[in-house]
This record gives sequence, structure tokens and C-alpha cells, in this order.
Amino acid sequence: MRTCVDQLMALSHIDGPRLKAEALFIAKRLESLRYTGKISNDAYLDAGSIYGAFEMFANLIDMGVPQKEIFFHLKQQLERARKLEIKYPGLNQAIESGRAS
Repeated sequence: MRTCVDQLMALSHIDGPRLKAEALFIAKRLESLRYTGKISNDAYLDAGSIYGAFEMFANLIDMGVPQKEIFFHLKQQLERARKLEIKYPGLNQAIESGRAS
């Protein structure tokens, strides 16, 4: 999760489709990891908050919210992702291991 946010924050401009694609990736990975028992139901539910935030940010972008505000909100998600990684060690790696190279 942290890597997803880091990659988005490294961009100079974030568009709605990019955020929606990241949200979809996270949702699919979380579902797969939960289904296979690689993460707990609690980890799945907690991490889902970042998925929901990405969806909301994409909608904000579509409504014309300035990039500065989007980046502000992404910084908050970065902190949330860090806390999730502490609470659920290996969560970031488990999610990123499903990303195509």
C-alpha cells in the first residue's frame, strides 16, 4: 500500500483514471490475498480504507479539485499506509507482489 501511494506522489500530475486504476488494483489484490488466507480479514478491512480514499480522490479530480489538495490528501494516505504496514507486517509486499512488471 505504501508503494502505491509513493508512486502516485512521485508523479507531477495525477489524473482520475490513474487513481481509479490503482484503486482497482488494490481492491483485486486485497480480495485475492484475503481469499487465499495470506492476509487476515482485519487487514483486508483496514487496508480497504486506502482503496476507498483513492476512489474518492479520483472523483474529486473529475470534479476539478486542484492537484495541491489531492497531494495533501495523498500524504495522509501515506501515513495511513505506514501505520498499516506496522500493524500488518508484509502487507505492502504482499500487495505489490501482484503487480505486473
